[in-house]
Amino acid sequence: MPSANRFDITPDEVFVIGGSFGGAAAILASLDERVKKVVANCPVVDWSILSEEREKETSNPSYAAYIREAFGNAYRLSEKNWDKLNSGVFFNPMHHVDDIDGSKIMMFHAKDDPYVPWKGVDSPLEMIGMVSAALPR
Repeated sequence: MPSANRFDITPDEVFVIGGSFGGAAAILASLDERVKKVVANCPVVDWSILSEEREKETSNPSYAAYIREAFGNAYRLSEKNWDKLNSGVFFNPMHHVDDIDGSKIMMFHAKDDPYVPWKGVDSPLEMIGMVSAALPR
């Protein structure tokens, strides 16, 4: 049964961990001064590569339809909102590369990840000075 009580917390430190889609969220959360450190596991760092990657993953012309079919309700984005991601501006760590403090981020990424390719990640890492580890699968 839900509680009607309200609680206020003031943590001494905030850490964010995310992977894949959530890795992008974690990296973007690092822009908040309250976030001390971030761990990103195989994160999407540049959504503008979606159109290229879609062709590798599916022949379905609608990436949103493919994602819904593959992952069910895990991703509930409309075609319009997938297009926003594809723009490279909305929810895109690469769009904020000049503002990201790489010293706050530790990233792990498999070099043979077929969905978020390592080669799409290594140059942004160098640009922001992220701590990273490439893991063989």
